[in-house]
Amino acid sequence: MRTIADFFRMIGSAVATVVTLPFRLLARLFGGASHGGRARRA
Repeated sequence: MRTIADFFRMIGSAVATVVTLPFRLLARLFGGASHGGRARRA
């Protein structure tokens, strides 16, 4: 049971990183392009 829980936890973390990375890139692109200096962080 514990190995299954660790397995799902590992898959969940991997899916979370894969899903959030493109959204972070899109947010950085659209935010920096449209809003200008609202979320501009070097």
